[in-house]
Amino acid sequence: MKMRLAVFLLLAAAMSAGGKSVKRSVVRNKLLLISFDGFRWDYDQDVDTPHLDQLRKEGVTAKHITPPMLTMTAPSHFTTITGRWVEDHGVVHNIMFNATTNSKILYKQALKRSEWWDNGVLPLWITAQNQGLKTGSVYFPGGGVKYGGQMVNRALVERYDLPDDDEVEWQQNVDEVLKWFVDDDFDLVTLYYGEPDNVGHAKGPDHPKRKEIIAQIDRTIGYLREQIAQRHLTDHLNVIITSDHGMTTVKKRPLVDEIILNKYVNLFKLVNFEILDFGGFGILTPRPGKEEEVFNALSNAPNLTVYKTSEMPESFHLGKSQRLPPIVVIADLGFNLNSRFIVYVNKGDHGYHNTEMDMKTIFRAFGPNFKKDFLSEPFDSVHIYPLMCKLLEIQPAPHNGSLSVTEGFLLPSGTTAPHVGGDAAAAARVSQHLLVFLLLLMAAAL
Repeated sequence: MKMRLAVFLLLAAAMSAGGKSVKRSVVRNKLLLISFDGFRWDYDQDVDTPHLDQLRKEGVTAKHITPPMLTMTAPSHFTTITGRWVEDHGVVHNIMFNATTNSKILYKQALKRSEWWDNGVLPLWITAQNQGLKTGSVYFPGGGVKYGGQMVNRALVERYDLPDDDEVEWQQNVDEVLKWFVDDDFDLVTLYYGEPDNVGHAKGPDHPKRKEIIAQIDRTIGYLREQIAQRHLTDHLNVIITSDHGMTTVKKRPLVDEIILNKYVNLFKLVNFEILDFGGFGILTPRPGKEEEVFNALSNAPNLTVYKTSEMPESFHLGKSQRLPPIVVIADLGFNLNSRFIVYVNKGDHGYHNTEMDMKTIFRAFGPNFKKDFLSEPFDSVHIYPLMCKLLEIQPAPHNGSLSVTEGFLLPSGTTAPHVGGDAAAAARVSQHLLVFLLLLMAAAL
């Protein structure tokens, strides 16, 4: 009698479970971080973007995020992947330079130079690998070098001849990273695209070509989600989509007087080293004993602000840098810094103060650990790092971010999004029916 009662209770419990959602056991999900270079926070507002619009309903959207000072590709991306301010991680420009030797190495060449990136701060790839995870990078800045002699498990580095706007190649990159997740069981992969930055520079943020690229990005996101579903990763892969900086229209003659710094300070006589002619951010090393003279002279130049590096506002998180030269110049929004004469051809640019709305950028996130239809207030990009560590269930390296800023994006611990993929749901139903069948056989035998 007692045996029959026990079987009956088990049978009742199994059958009652059929009418309730079953919580999935807690497992570490995978993470894909995607960056679209130069995607300003409002770029999707004047373009038909059905897939980005759908993400608003099915994931987390921030009103915008604020990149670090500097609003440039290499410094900003390295802040995202390390959670450190620029003064801490040391990547202070897109150009690798040595102010003593006057050497300058352009961005794509510097992508393979460990000495520019490896400054004692560990990026997320290495921190995750040191805790037993597998990581990869496709073109993401900083992904192709050694940190303390350790490489990212698998990394592709951007080439000079790589087309930035080839939609077929974009989809191939999606296929590649998803293959790493499925076939090679990677835990973290970062994926970088060079648009809409290039079109923003060449045509300006208001040009129709920029809108075409945003539509292409939207199609790529649609393709990504389609492939995630086809490869049965929906319940196991979290995705974060963000960027490094925004873009603004460069003011040109004859409407304005462009800045030519040599009008205000004799660069040949007073300056040993400079990086100018690259948009809104410039650096200079005066000759010995000439720092005050250079600073005072540049203080009289219009449409810019000059700083002594040692006296920069603390909010910049730049002043403690050992790499920045003594003088930093930041142009007003839309002005570019010409050195001796105007050689600048870009119609759009960045590098301006990160409080400017044109420098703000995007944040989207979706996957099994993220809330749905969640709108976040703006936040600093430095806080993405602890969020990624939380998703990967690893101990973060020292960082300047705070999980309290982004933890509210996530479902409560131990739960996942209510959607259950077809395979998982079918397996759950089969297991449940099999249990009921076995219990019925046991009851009949008794």
